[in-house]
Amino acid sequence: MTNVPPPAQELAIIDQELVRLDARRGQLLTRKAYLLNLRAQPAPPWAQPVARSFAPPAGTSSPGAQNVLLMLGGLLLAVAAIAFTLVSWGHLGIGGRAAVLTGVTVLTLAVPVPLLRRGLRSTAEAVAALGLVLTVLDAYALYRVALPGADGLGCTAAATAVLAVLWAGYGTALGGLRGPLPAAVLTAQLPLTLWALATGSTPLTVSWALLVTAALDTALASRTGSRTVRGFAGVAAGVTAAGALLVAGALSVSAVTPPAALRPGALLLAAAALGLLAARRAGALAPVCAAVAGLAGIAAVGAVVRTAVPGGWTAPGYLLCAVALSTVVRTRLPGPVVRGLAGAAGLVAALSVLWALPAVAVALLGGVAAIPEIWTGVPAVPWPGRPTAPVVLLTAAGALAVSAYGPYPGARDTGAGVGARGGDGAGARGGVSAVARTLALCGSLALGWAGVLVLPLALDAAYPVRVAVPALLTAGALAVVVGPRVPGGSPVRVTALVCALAGSAGGSLMSLGGRAATVTTLAVLSALFAGAAMARMTAHAAETAGTTEATETVRIRAVLACTAVGYTTALVAAACAAAGLSVETTAVAVLVVPAAVALLAALPSTRPLAAPIEITAAGAGLLAVALASGRASVLALVLALCGVIAAGTAVRAERRTVAGYTATALFVLATWVRLAASDVPVPEAYTLPVTLPALAVGLLRRRRDPEASSWTAYGPGLAVTLLPSLLAAWGDTHWSRPLLLGVAALAITLSGARLGLQAPLVLGGTVLGLVALHELAPYVVQAVGALPRWLPPALAGVLLLAVGATYERRLKDARRVRRSLGRMR
Repeated sequence: MTNVPPPAQELAIIDQELVRLDARRGQLLTRKAYLLNLRAQPAPPWAQPVARSFAPPAGTSSPGAQNVLLMLGGLLLAVAAIAFTLVSWGHLGIGGRAAVLTGVTVLTLAVPVPLLRRGLRSTAEAVAALGLVLTVLDAYALYRVALPGADGLGCTAAATAVLAVLWAGYGTALGGLRGPLPAAVLTAQLPLTLWALATGSTPLTVSWALLVTAALDTALASRTGSRTVRGFAGVAAGVTAAGALLVAGALSVSAVTPPAALRPGALLLAAAALGLLAARRAGALAPVCAAVAGLAGIAAVGAVVRTAVPGGWTAPGYLLCAVALSTVVRTRLPGPVVRGLAGAAGLVAALSVLWALPAVAVALLGGVAAIPEIWTGVPAVPWPGRPTAPVVLLTAAGALAVSAYGPYPGARDTGAGVGARGGDGAGARGGVSAVARTLALCGSLALGWAGVLVLPLALDAAYPVRVAVPALLTAGALAVVVGPRVPGGSPVRVTALVCALAGSAGGSLMSLGGRAATVTTLAVLSALFAGAAMARMTAHAAETAGTTEATETVRIRAVLACTAVGYTTALVAAACAAAGLSVETTAVAVLVVPAAVALLAALPSTRPLAAPIEITAAGAGLLAVALASGRASVLALVLALCGVIAAGTAVRAERRTVAGYTATALFVLATWVRLAASDVPVPEAYTLPVTLPALAVGLLRRRRDPEASSWTAYGPGLAVTLLPSLLAAWGDTHWSRPLLLGVAALAITLSGARLGLQAPLVLGGTVLGLVALHELAPYVVQAVGALPRWLPPALAGVLLLAVGATYERRLKDARRVRRSLGRMR
């Protein structure tokens, strides 16, 4: 039975317990402070030597210091052994030499055994390393004493083989040592290569020696259980195999006959087989090993093909080998191996395509040579002499098209295809990913287009064929662009659009050799791009409405429409030039394009494309102005027509502001150019056509917004005429201009005062005062010249005194005038 005390008694017990705990805590803190203070005091003098003898050095850990000391000790012993062998060797006889070296070596190699039993592993490692160095010295001593006339490379090969075996056995027997086995692996890389060099073998034999060594390393790396040995063997295999491949590859490239290419080719095939075997056990490095194997196989077979076919078929030969290798994508090999082989095939295919790209550049830009001598005949195209470029491009395009629907590399390992990942709905286990398929389709389309584009130049076809093929390619590419259902979606459409633009530009340049070819090509291209831009694409638009692809479709159509406007402008200019019309007439004819665009942009169906095509049409207007700049009267007409087009565009509400201002500026420029062409020097003839419309606009602005400032409504229009006329009046010696300007300024001033408008009052009054001053200036000068010289300063002084005496009153008058002006609008 448990007795529970009352709450008051329980609280008293808790308080007593807390007091006791606080007292105990204080005692413990006091003891802690005492001990810390005692620890900080130095030890007595009699205890310091004893403490130093048992304490480890500051800042060092026993394992790290032990390893450093053992390393230094072993290094010193090795140096001493080498010095003894090289310097003091001659002081001993044959028996003494053998006894010393044998005894020291055996003793050194035996010491690690008891050390390992006692757990002194680091010491055993250091002594074992010294023993390995002594075995090397034993081999050197044996060569100097017993085999002084033997071949150095041969003896070194034999010695390294024996040492590798001995070290391997020694490391296996003493499993606790980590150094002998890696040393044996590294030493085992030398015997075969040194033997091949000692026998005076060919570079191919040396390569075989390196490859056999790499095969042995690979076997060791795949069978050993030691991670350290596996790492050393793998690295050694990679280095020796790389040396063999480099030598064999150089021999393969330099071979001139099929038999000469077969010899290094056999080595390359053996290396490829070794790489495939290594890829199965290489783990993360499996794709690298497989890629190297694939490159070796392509190099071996491609070299034989290269020596058996004419020189121009070298690149296609290697490409066909790469295509054949790419068929492994459809095999049941492990995923990493398939990816490596596919990467090797892709690298070779990419290099082949790079080899063919100069031919594509010539096909696109070869017509530039016809620009300086337009319409003078077939342009001389600088062909780079690569007739097999179309074969390379078309083969690569076909390979990409096939790979787009092939199995996904590595699907065997992942166990899922596109359908499992929610891709394009293929649903087939092992199918390619959506991104890979899209990239393959884009590449196939571009390479196929490039192959057909280069074909006429490679076959040295007639000039009409060279001009027609780019146009046909453009039509095909545009069909892909506007197709309702295109595999790959927007990326494939964009690729087709780029091909269409590039092909049309190349065809246009190529057509500059003849008048009929130029006009026909531009007409066809204008029609193609215009038709593509106006294509409805209703099914596709309905499927993608409100999506990112719908926005991409609008952008593509905008590019097509702008291109159509550009080619139409070029067509009008070329047709006028072919018809023998003058440049000025051509300038007026070019304005048909912006006029037609202004009408089309107002249609509801072309509303999304209005802004891009109007900007492009503005470029056509600039071209017309440039063409008409040689004759002022025609330039005025062109500017006026541009103003009419801009005014018609300003009827639309969304273009009213920009197009309205543009139309006004064009009309003003047209008027000025027309007046300048008529030799009119009067500035009012240039300014009044601006002032009157500006005042009319200001009046309308004030009627709609009575609170608008007069400076905004009337200031610009009045300043345009008053200021130039004032400058002209000050330099005019006649009385008519100042009189008319003064009357006009007076009328403007009175109107401003009557209507309470600040801008007319200030501008008119300022101009009126300056005109009056200009007219009175001669008389003032005469009067001042007739007066005595002391009178002007005296009058000025009197005036200053009068102003100073009435300063407060004048200040009040000035403030009243300022308030009156401030109340005006």
